[in-house]
Amino acid sequence: MTSGRNKQPSTAERLITAARECVIAVGWRRTTLTDVANRAGVSRMTVYRTYPDMTTLFADLMTQEWLQVVSEVLPADADPRGPEQFATAITGTVSAVRRNELFRRAIDLDPEWLLPYLFVRRGRSQDAVLELLATELARAQQDGSIRSGDPAQLARTIVLAAHGHVLSIATMTDEDISTDSLDRELTELVRRYLTP
Repeated sequence: MTSGRNKQPSTAERLITAARECVIAVGWRRTTLTDVANRAGVSRMTVYRTYPDMTTLFADLMTQEWLQVVSEVLPADADPRGPEQFATAITGTVSAVRRNELFRRAIDLDPEWLLPYLFVRRGRSQDAVLELLATELARAQQDGSIRSGDPAQLARTIVLAAHGHVLSIATMTDEDISTDSLDRELTELVRRYLTP
């Protein structure tokens, strides 16, 4: 029997890790499939067999990254899960995304990569986060811990509120109002929104 610790990462996992390192080093726009191949120690053909283009590779990277951030703060099947716990988890997730190295680097070097996901369409990462949140909201509704309503709609409303706290927080802070105070207000907003 082999130990799980000896399991080698798959090619896709190695490429995602390499892509993350490249983006942190030089940004989204300047990262190429050749860069990813070199960093992962594989041939370009290996990359092309796994990912046809950078867009597909980045989509997998972003989905993995954001689900990891969310799952660390909003673990599935945590009990009990009432308005206070959801509110704290949402604010914790927002804070974790703002501190995330990949997110910070992308904002610093290539902020335009976000625009389609803010103005035109949802990405796979957003859909994955919405699905996770809606599932947890539906579970909490079963025992009356949070208010009734379509879990998908509740999840979308929360994510919309969270977007502003992730992306626009710097525009709303100054010597009178801090990030911490706005995070407390987000917690209160979500708590009240979900209270039965």
